[in-house]
Amino acid sequence: MKIDQLVETAEAMVAPGKGIIAIDESTGTIAKRLGAVGVENTEENRRTYRELLLTTPKLKEYISGAILYDETLRQSTRDGKPFVDVMNEAGILPGIKVDTGAKDLAGFPGEKVTEGLDGLRERLEEYARMGARFAKWRAVITIGEAMPTDTCIESNAHALARYAALCQEHGIVPIVEPEVLMDGDHDIETCYGVTEATQRAVFRALYEHHVLLEGTILKASMVLPGKDCPEQASVEDVAHATLRCLESAVPAILPGVVFLSGGQSDADATNHLDAMNQIGGTPWPLSFSYGRGMQQAAMELWGKDPAANFEKAQQTVFERARDNGLAAQGKYGA
Repeated sequence: MKIDQLVETAEAMVAPGKGIIAIDESTGTIAKRLGAVGVENTEENRRTYRELLLTTPKLKEYISGAILYDETLRQSTRDGKPFVDVMNEAGILPGIKVDTGAKDLAGFPGEKVTEGLDGLRERLEEYARMGARFAKWRAVITIGEAMPTDTCIESNAHALARYAALCQEHGIVPIVEPEVLMDGDHDIETCYGVTEATQRAVFRALYEHHVLLEGTILKASMVLPGKDCPEQASVEDVAHATLRCLESAVPAILPGVVFLSGGQSDADATNHLDAMNQIGGTPWPLSFSYGRGMQQAAMELWGKDPAANFEKAQQTVFERARDNGLAAQGKYGA
């Protein structure tokens, strides 16, 4: 394990005022999003769209890294330059999604466990050779009647820890992402309890698997009421609850926490991050790793006329990066 390299990369990922753009949608997921804006799901359209994102002018001012899908890591610009080279020249760290998706947890209806550990060591070896500096693994936790179970939480924590240890074996910084879903009508207090229990289980498993926390990043979901809860929380309540949860469960030695947007609107994701950083006082920087929260507006604009709106869509990407970069410093509201 190259400890210095892991620590250096992790700190660069959460540099002041910078965050991560997640463009790691699987072929099936991006098919739905392209279809929604009237674009056919072909390899060339996927490549073109991701070139739009990765070649956005001045993106490095607010973006430290990008999480890619396997296909994207292997692709090049229309001029033949590998995306990894484009990113390195722009000062944006290449990352890679390595899980193979959340599957039904046998014996526990309604709950999921993320798969992808089989053959992961060999895949990581290849990704490291290709230039990946960090990776991501997402677990999903559902809140519902008698859910989540301890078995679901522990199974996903164990998988996250095994993945993280394998990443560090190859000098790759692991992003661990235990996402507590917004689906349901639960209140913010219920979300707090589940999120705290999940994060504590994850860090316990990381410790037991000898994962170097100084070379690990947490991708956290915010503490929010369910989408169908009749009583939605204010921006300030979400910020305070999320900070209290992190301070209860996350070790101070961690280099940083990045948040997922998790189905929030673009504005909500930015405002919640900004409010947390205005409160401040945390031992770690709080930044973002948004997918839809960074891309959706740009994809809709590009989809209307991919050729004519390429540069306009890039400007939209830059503006979302700028807004969230400001929020990562508590300066967006100002």
